[in-house]
Amino acid sequence: MLCGGIDLGGTKIEARLFEGDAVLTVETRRIPTPKNSFADMMAGLEEQVRWLEGHAPGLPVGVAIPGIIDPVTQENFASNIPATGHSVGVTLAQDMGRAIPVVNDCMAFAFSEAHGGAGAEFHSVMGLVLGTGVGGGFCLGSRLAYRHAGLAVEVGHVGISARALARHGLPLWNCGCGRVACMENYISGTGLARLAEWKLGEKLAARDLETHPRAQEVLAIWADLTADCLDTIQLLLDPDCIVLGGGVSNMPGAVERLQAAFGGLRLGSVRLPALRTALHGDSSGARGAALVAKMKTDSAKGA
Repeated sequence: MLCGGIDLGGTKIEARLFEGDAVLTVETRRIPTPKNSFADMMAGLEEQVRWLEGHAPGLPVGVAIPGIIDPVTQENFASNIPATGHSVGVTLAQDMGRAIPVVNDCMAFAFSEAHGGAGAEFHSVMGLVLGTGVGGGFCLGSRLAYRHAGLAVEVGHVGISARALARHGLPLWNCGCGRVACMENYISGTGLARLAEWKLGEKLAARDLETHPRAQEVLAIWADLTADCLDTIQLLLDPDCIVLGGGVSNMPGAVERLQAAFGGLRLGSVRLPALRTALHGDSSGARGAALVAKMKTDSAKGA
């Protein structure tokens, strides 16, 4: 059975056509995200939905989007797409003539990796996305965890611990959300580049750091700070498995480096969660949304 997933991001709207249990990507289509207005963005999104529907009438389609989706009003709040104060889900249903599931992109990532992904063998799965920013999603018993206010797992905007900053003499850096010392300012791709500039006195993109002669100094600090994030996740959610996604997670040896740093922070003798790298990579958000849509369709047919 075919199903479709769309990853609506700040720069592109990527539609993926999947086969079977969304294991194989059959075809992909990308367009730039129109950002002048909500109406323009929705026109681009609906163009991608129609492209997917062109492969099979009634095709299950799900959409992954950044930001908050209020579970009561369905209203969105997002910083990098023009959706704040509007509802992508409600508008899609009105314009397309049918309900199309809309899921937070990090929750979709976690759902994907909990179903046929790196977290498939575990009961509770935290998806930690280390990209330009930091975000998270959580699945419990293979289900998306209910969120009271529509937050995903906004660990990127949890304050990093004072003890972690003190270990390295790091300053408090302001965050674009209006808070101070949010985790994503230190452990995201942007944060890693900022750490490099602070430590080395040079402006380096995260991808250029690996070849620098003092790269290990910066990466050791990054690993310790990211382990502080992992420790926070365990203390609050205690998942069986934490699946890492996003560009930063693809650094060579990232999992091994983080396992070592995380072990040094453990509380007493508690068992640490398994650390895994995402099996489905960049397609995981769209795949998770497609799986949500497919499962809803299968459930409706069985009712």
